[in-house]
Amino acid sequence: MFWKARQVTFSFEHPLIMGILNLTPDSFYDGGKFLSPDRALDQALRLVQEGAHLLDIGAESTRPGANPISEEEELSRLLPVLDRLKGETSIPISIDTTKSSVAREALKRGACVINDVSGLHQDERLADVVSEFGAGLILMHRRGTPITMQRATDYDDLIEDVSRELTESMGRAESHGVSAEQIVIDPGIGFSKRAEQNLEILERLGEFKRFGRPILIGPSRKSFVGAVVNAAPDKRLFGTVAACVLASERGAQIFRVHDVWAVKEALAVTDAIVNSKKKVSFQ
Repeated sequence: MFWKARQVTFSFEHPLIMGILNLTPDSFYDGGKFLSPDRALDQALRLVQEGAHLLDIGAESTRPGANPISEEEELSRLLPVLDRLKGETSIPISIDTTKSSVAREALKRGACVINDVSGLHQDERLADVVSEFGAGLILMHRRGTPITMQRATDYDDLIEDVSRELTESMGRAESHGVSAEQIVIDPGIGFSKRAEQNLEILERLGEFKRFGRPILIGPSRKSFVGAVVNAAPDKRLFGTVAACVLASERGAQIFRVHDVWAVKEALAVTDAIVNSKKKVSFQ
C-alpha cells in the first residue's frame, strides 16, 4: 500500500509518525505554546529531530467546544511559520484545515497533505483544491462542528456507522477528482465519540481495513486516555503510547502525536517483535 501526496509517495514498511504542531491559543494540550513563529519553528525542528516523518500544522483549534476563526486569522497564524519552515527543513508538511482557501495558500507554499477533520462536510471545495495540486488528503470522521460534535455521539452500530460516513466522504472526494491513492482515512478518535466509543474503535480498528487505504489514528493525550487513568493531558503520555502500540497491532499505519520520540521508540520495538523472523532496520 502507498499514499501519493504531490511529489512525495509514502510507503508503509514501518509506521509513519506525524508530529503535531498547533499554532493556536486554545488547543486542549499545548494551546498557546507555539503562537510566535520563532517558537513554532523551534518546535517543528524538535519534532523533526525526534524522528517525525511529516508535520501536521494546525492554526485553528478543533477541540470540543472550540469557536471557529476566520480565514484571515487562520492564515495570519499559519503562513509565517510555513514560510520559515521552507528554508529550514524538507520534511513533508500536512495542514490541518477545513477551509479550501487556507488549503490553497498552504499548498502554494509547498505543503503536500491536507488533513480535513470534517471529512469534506464543512467545505466541499477543498476536494477541488486537493485534486488540482495532487495533494494527499486525510479524511477524518466527525459529526457536526467542534461546538456540536459531542452532542452527536449516538450510533446504531458504531463501526458500521462510522464506516458508512467515511465512505460518503471518500465518494465526495473522488467525485471531485481525488484518486483513492491520495486518500488516508481517520476514524476520528475524540471527535463525536464518548470515551467508551473511542476504546471500541481502537479495539475494532482492523475493521477499517475494508477501505483498502492507510489508517491514521490520533489518540495523543486525549480525554479517553484521561478517563481511563484519571489524569490531566500532561500526564497522559504512557496511555497515549499504549493506544498507539495496540492500534499498530490492529492495522494503523500513521500515528498523529505530540510526543514523537516516545511513540516512535515504542512502535519500533513493536515492529521488531512482529517482524522478528525478518531482517529489520531500526532507522
